[in-house]
Parts: sequence; C-alpha cells; structure tokens
Amino acid sequence: MKEEQVQDSNEIKDQAINENQAADEAEAAQDNGSSAAEETFEEASESGESVKRLQALAEEHQARALRVQADYDNFRRRTLKEKEELAQYATSKLVNELLPVLDNFERALATAPASADSEAFSKGVNMIFRQLEGVLKSEGLTAMETVGQPFNPEYHQAIMQVESDEHEEGIVTEEVQKGYLLKDKVLRPAMVKVSM
Repeated sequence: MKEEQVQDSNEIKDQAINENQAADEAEAAQDNGSSAAEETFEEASESGESVKRLQALAEEHQARALRVQADYDNFRRRTLKEKEELAQYATSKLVNELLPVLDNFERALATAPASADSEAFSKGVNMIFRQLEGVLKSEGLTAMETVGQPFNPEYHQAIMQVESDEHEEGIVTEEVQKGYLLKDKVLRPAMVKVSM
C-alpha cells in the first residue's frame, strides 16, 4: 500500500507539475500572442506609414507629370503660333526696307516737271511706282489714313503741335511721312502734326 500511496503521490506531483507547466506554457503563449499582436500592430502602423509615404510620392510624381505635360502643350502651342507669325510676317523686313524707295518714288512724282518732254518719262516712273505699290499691297501693306483722325500713339508719331481753327485739340492736321500697316501690325508709324 505504501507503494501505491507513493505512486499516487508521484502521479499527483507529476500532474501538478504538468499543470504548472501547462499554465506556464499558456502564460508564455499569451505573452507571445500579445507580443505577436504588438509586433503585428507595429508592422501595420509602419506599413500604414509606408503606404502613406508611397501615396504622397505617387501624387507628387503625378502632379509633376501633369506639369510637364502642360508645359509641353504650352511650348507646342507657342512654337506653332510663332511659326504662323513668322510665315505671316516673313516679308516684313524686306517690305520695311522698301518703304524709303516707295517714299522716294512719291516725292519724285510730286516734283516731276510738267514739260512735254518729261511727260513720257514721268508716266513711265508712275507705272513703275504703281507696280511696286501693287506688289507691296499683295503682301499686305496698307497706308494709314491719318489726316482728320484723332491722335493715337500706337499709329502716329507726333513731331509737332500746331494751332488749328479747323480741327479740335488732339486731331492730326498734317501727315509729314506716311505710316504703313503690314496686315494688322504697325510697320512704320506715321509722322504727323497734331492740333492743340
């Protein structure tokens, strides 16, 4: 019987030890579970921050790409407009250099002598002048109408103010040198006298 009691007490001890071990293991598992949960939470928060950083970076890159695309569109439109203007006003330099020739033709015709000998010569010069004028008009050159118009600094260059009974103040009374427009752009402003 003693043996049985010893065996029973050994079994009880073993059982108590097993229970303690099970409790320790359960406690350790609980600690491990909570630390695993904490690690999972930390990983999730780190991954959430990482996701936020990546989203911010993606938004920044998308905004940059949109700006580059907008800059390219603006550049393309600007170069297209410059090409159109260049084509439209490509002759402006040549026309501008021909304006003094046109002025000299007008002066020559205004001072041509009225003798019978020079009439044929004057008629020939007049034909050449009309031909040159026609070519320049076909390129878009037009003379400004200035006399009687209000003074406009965009189109007129005032060289003198004169007293005038016929015109109100600020009206162009006389044109000293013609002004010209090439299509819709001022090629040369008219030199004028303005009433005061």
